[in-house]
Amino acid sequence: MGEVRIDERGEGVLLATISNPPHALMDDAIVVALEQLAARAESDPAVTGIVLTGEHPERFVAHYDVGELLAGARQSPSVSPRAARVSLGAVSAIRGMPGGKAALERTPADGLSQAERFGEVFVRLNTCGAVVTAAINGSAMGGGCELALACDLRLMAAGPFGIGQPEILLGFPPGGGGTQRLTRMLGTRRALEICLEGAPLAPAEAAEIGLIDEVVPGEELIDRALAATTRLAARPKAGIAALKRAVYLGGSMPFEAGLRLERAEFMAALVNEASQEAMAAYVDATEQSGELPLYDEQARADAVERGRFA
Repeated sequence: MGEVRIDERGEGVLLATISNPPHALMDDAIVVALEQLAARAESDPAVTGIVLTGEHPERFVAHYDVGELLAGARQSPSVSPRAARVSLGAVSAIRGMPGGKAALERTPADGLSQAERFGEVFVRLNTCGAVVTAAINGSAMGGGCELALACDLRLMAAGPFGIGQPEILLGFPPGGGGTQRLTRMLGTRRALEICLEGAPLAPAEAAEIGLIDEVVPGEELIDRALAATTRLAARPKAGIAALKRAVYLGGSMPFEAGLRLERAEFMAALVNEASQEAMAAYVDATEQSGELPLYDEQARADAVERGRFA
């Protein structure tokens, strides 16, 4: 059974190390732990950043536990994609009710509940106000790749590692958002190629196509990930959450709907205390200097470094 160990690294940033020896598989226990981590990021204003990494020396997360998937498949009836969508919708509604999650665990729908939870936790990482970074310390396949895709930043260690979606080699597509996030990130052709081929991409190739942000020496990975996360997490947390929802959710909507979501997030964030303090500081600086701070090179650089005008 896997676990996620949390280490507070200062300035609101948590280092979350995923552990499940000997193979570094993702399982339901890790999904539950990630769910708890996402809930903490949502509810605790002091948590501003998360760095996810793996304990295994050569693997971030190997992939989801196939034995766990097989056991669930053998207990589940054969269903069409349409019936599965309806069932997942019903399970999602029940999970949202008080006591619904615990009730589902005692029914044949527990497998559906686990599948829904697997996808939901990645969406929660997408929409929380913490900056979430994947420090990919080794190979990340299947669910490990999907976890990395659900992060805001992806740094990968240099080495003989691979990242990708091999699920098709077992006869099914990715189930934790891999097809959708890859398509939005890289486009339809490249996403289909990666998922249909099923072979891993080397770190340099993944960086070249934009699947990861940067390849770094392994010994520098955690420090670089913590530094990048700390810097970006200095921005106002409510603003970060609004921005992430507008990009991740709005960017997946039809254009007009995405624009409406962006406007709604803008209006809601505009009135929060941190935003008003930053705007007041900007206006005061303009009046004192006679120049707009965004057009003052030093003032702009200071704001970018601090994460806000102050």
